[in-house]
Amino acid sequence: MDAPLTRRQEAFLAALLRCPTIAHAAHTAGIAEVTAGRWLKDATFQAAYREARRQVVQQAIVQVQHATGTAVQTLLAVMQDPEATASAKVSAARTILDTAVKAVELEDLEARIAALEAAQEPP
Repeated sequence: MDAPLTRRQEAFLAALLRCPTIAHAAHTAGIAEVTAGRWLKDATFQAAYREARRQVVQQAIVQVQHATGTAVQTLLAVMQDPEATASAKVSAARTILDTAVKAVELEDLEARIAALEAAQEPP
């Protein structure tokens, strides 16, 4: 098992998630850029950084999922608004239909993958 990150490495990792550049993250964490470069090449630090980025993306996905109901309500409101332009109504309708088709395709793919994985399992 790899050793845990030091407090300075954790500070740099947190700064990497917030800062636009590695140099800025190193400065924010109070370390030299050379040290930052060395840590970024370290397998343990790389794994922790990947996991931290994965968690950030997962949090963003949750926020997007929470907003989908509002997004659909907005599209429906535009589609049904008698004062909306025809192009706005068509755009909203197309978005709803495209999303519905993609959802069905994704469900079909998931089912096919599950069936293939089940077929690969030893008896």
